Amino acid sequence: MTGFGSRTGEIGAFAWTADIRSVNGRGLDLKLRMPDWIDGLEAKIRTRLGQALVRGNVTLNLRVTNIEDASGHIGLNSDNLNNVLSSLVEVEQKAMDLGISLAPATATDILSLKGVLEQMDQHSIFDLEMQGALISELDQMIHEYCASRDAEGRALEGILRDQITEMTALVAQARAILPDRDQKVKEAVKQQVVRIFETPSDLDETRLAQELAMLAIKSDISEELDRLDAHVASALSLLDEGGAIGRRFDFLTQEFNREANTLCSKSQHSGLTTVGLAMKATIDQMREQVQNVE
Repeated sequence: MTGFGSRTGEIGAFAWTADIRSVNGRGLDLKLRMPDWIDGLEAKIRTRLGQALVRGNVTLNLRVTNIEDASGHIGLNSDNLNNVLSSLVEVEQKAMDLGISLAPATATDILSLKGVLEQMDQHSIFDLEMQGALISELDQMIHEYCASRDAEGRALEGILRDQITEMTALVAQARAILPDRDQKVKEAVKQQVVRIFETPSDLDETRLAQELAMLAIKSDISEELDRLDAHVASALSLLDEGGAIGRRFDFLTQEFNREANTLCSKSQHSGLTTVGLAMKATIDQMREQVQNVE
């Protein structure tokens, strides 16, 4: 979801610069910084970004300046001046009613108030035709930005496929260890049973048999390996599907991790534990990469 794009240009008497960048995010968060005097521009660009993107924290900056009047002219804002003068009359009248003497306000005092003097940059001549041309340019920038994200996505796909291939190999290693591991587990259980029966006790043999059966079931990891195989198949299917798969893939890595944790906890074999830890390391790497997937 990371990406960057920029563009500059001129439209009539105006020059503009724009850039767009994004970092990872769970959802789509759009931050647009652009001139508020171009009516309706922000809403149109926000709609276009919403149609093109699904996830990421995206910031678009746009600056438009009048190159024919770059220095600008200082002029009076009549509306703000009228408001200030009306307020001044009201304040002076209130002071007189309370018997308070105020020093007379000078023209310099009034002109120093915010909004009375402002830079006249002829924003009004940025007409609809110019706005349409600017939107077209911004659309092209967004297209190039999305293309750069697509290129990154293809690189990430290769990395994720390699990690899935590694998971497939690790599951195969775990299955190869199972015969030796199962034999050692059986021998350990037999030794425990012998010790139990050699020790005088009033244990119920039926209850003991049930507990041993439950122990055998709990030590079986074939279901975990089967589910890992299923998750591998689902991950490959998501990559083949394409599109916005980031959230689903992120959930799938959580399921990978759940099965790897269970396998390690039920291992009872050093070689199988080593394989389980290797799985967890590969899954962590996969989860880091998935955060970059839309």
